[in-house]
Amino acid sequence: MKIITVNKKARFNYNITDTYEAGIVLVGSEVKSIRRGGISINESFIIIKDLEVFLKNAYIKPYEMAGNFQPDSRRTRKLLLRKEEIIRIKRKMDIQKLALVPLKVYFKKNHAKIEIGLGKGKKLYDKRETLKERTIKRNLEREEC
Repeated sequence: MKIITVNKKARFNYNITDTYEAGIVLVGSEVKSIRRGGISINESFIIIKDLEVFLKNAYIKPYEMAGNFQPDSRRTRKLLLRKEEIIRIKRKMDIQKLALVPLKVYFKKNHAKIEIGLGKGKKLYDKRETLKERTIKRNLEREEC
């Protein structure tokens, strides 16, 4: 498994309860661009529409060596999940008011995959608590060295 990019803000802004692995439908030179690290999922989000899952606002840098066909860099991309998983995710989102967030993009056996997390947004005081715990942990590691 080769990790391409990680959405660091996702775990800071959300309490992730479940994670799922999904395939990404890509066209043309997008795969080569992703292999070079030309993808950003920091501002992207995931929606479910008519039992289909879509990744919106993910940026894939246009591949320089591609010919005339250059897909839109911020187009909506379909994610591949099993129907049972989509129904389970949709049910959890409706009942518990959770959000779907992209966590990381990686290659697994030459297929581009995305890890998506199901989580609830953190409040401001939760974020402060996370920062405080991170600072304490960093200070303890410095003292041990």
